[in-house]
Amino acid sequence: MEVLVTILNILLVEDNQLLAQGTAKLIERLGGHQVFITAEPKEIFQLCETGAVELVIMDINLPGAKWQGQKVDGSMLARHLKAQCKQIPIILVTAYTMPAEQHLLLSQSGADSCYTKPITDYDAFLDMITLLGQRIN
Repeated sequence: MEVLVTILNILLVEDNQLLAQGTAKLIERLGGHQVFITAEPKEIFQLCETGAVELVIMDINLPGAKWQGQKVDGSMLARHLKAQCKQIPIILVTAYTMPAEQHLLLSQSGADSCYTKPITDYDAFLDMITLLGQRIN
């Protein structure tokens, strides 16, 4: 059975540049997707509102990030982003490993999925991206 994979424009929101570049290269090489990287809230909203990205991968820990004059983390940014760009799937990535913690993050943020950081199983992570990508088409 042939599985059709949609190539997506993905926004990776990560403040650690080395981690962001490594993750982006793996997603591009293994999944064939195009990945943009930023941790700047203003740029996140610009890219999503213009339709330049189809899926967002959002780190929870974003020290120094501010949106509309207030300090925010990835969960808060996801909630604001979902209010403006409901159609864009968001995957939260977090070091929180307990299912109850991840469930709380999902319910507070409105994000579509949550994945434990560091990402070690890229096949499973790409499967999640593919599944969410199929929902937007």
